[in-house]
Amino acid sequence: MVKMNLDPVQVMSGQVKELNVSPSSNGDSRGSWEEKQEFDMQDHLGLSTKPKSVAGRRARKVEGGVFFPKPENAVTIAVSSRVLFRTDREQKVFEQKGVEEYLRYQIEHENEPFAPGPAFPFVKALEAVNARLRDLYPQSEELFDIVLVTYNHAHVGIRLINTINHHNLFIERFCMTGGSSPIGYLKAWHTNLYLSADADKVREALAEGIAAATMFMPEKLTEVSETQLRVAFDGDAVLFSDESERIFKAHGLDKFFEHERENEDTLLDHGPLKGFLEALGKLQKKFYAKGHRLDCPIRTFLVTARSAASSGIRALKTLRAWGLEIDEALFLAGAPKGPMLEKIRPHIYFDDQMFHVEGAAEMGTIAAHVPYGIAQKHNAKRNTSGGK
Repeated sequence: MVKMNLDPVQVMSGQVKELNVSPSSNGDSRGSWEEKQEFDMQDHLGLSTKPKSVAGRRARKVEGGVFFPKPENAVTIAVSSRVLFRTDREQKVFEQKGVEEYLRYQIEHENEPFAPGPAFPFVKALEAVNARLRDLYPQSEELFDIVLVTYNHAHVGIRLINTINHHNLFIERFCMTGGSSPIGYLKAWHTNLYLSADADKVREALAEGIAAATMFMPEKLTEVSETQLRVAFDGDAVLFSDESERIFKAHGLDKFFEHERENEDTLLDHGPLKGFLEALGKLQKKFYAKGHRLDCPIRTFLVTARSAASSGIRALKTLRAWGLEIDEALFLAGAPKGPMLEKIRPHIYFDDQMFHVEGAAEMGTIAAHVPYGIAQKHNAKRNTSGGK
């Protein structure tokens, strides 16, 4: 099993793999890695480099019906700058030389764009869905709204804006907290999902009822779709509560199966990411209403270690009672999830157990840890024979 680095967004092998950035309608079609080659050869902590100009900056025009939805109407995705972009070098400056040198370094390099991080393909897919929604519903505010969240001082905002323009991302909402917790702001934004490299802040968000997960970068990257958003979820302690997981941890697999059979007509309680699946389903139905069920640009997956016959029926009945559709459901009966996720190629996979996150990462899937439920007390045991 892959060993996770202390910094969740560091590449597990220490090597950065290339991300292919698709051309956009705004004109810049070059991948960022190619343009950063000279910068990447510099000393990690060299502070004497003169700023370069940002290549391929797009001219942004907010006109012709392009507008920003009200937060209460949109599906708001808050993304930390440390998972949207690669900031390993800057983090080393901060850790080794302190905040003042860190700020000076950022200002001196503010025209050099950050490379894409683990959340980058996910955000690009969100924007692809928005483009389709705007074609079908030009005046609708039911869109993905992306908020960039960072603990950075506002001085660093210039480099972040330059990077966003360089990569042709449409992100206009920023939250730069200068070291303060962003959780209060997330609530004000009506956040539907928060992705971060800071596990403590993710737990804080979950405690406040905000769907959240800690993102990790795999040592290799699987190519993902540029036209369809693909999101995969674990079941227990992610979409559902950890009720059944608690039975398994306390009494074993046989008792778990018995409990599920006896309660197959009793709905599972909701888990921390149920609301995000609901939000995805709401947008999917807008495509269905226009006759685009078969080519919908959003596709969802349930990938669970539950067995279909012995414990899967309760999960499916719960989803149906909630009025939620999952496009594909994989009941693996304890088999490893990594190979299945390699075939699915999701932009993001959510799981509450680190060994599943690590297994996904081994196969090139960008996975996110949901630190919720009883499994957090058992993660160190790495018991892969679970029934969830």
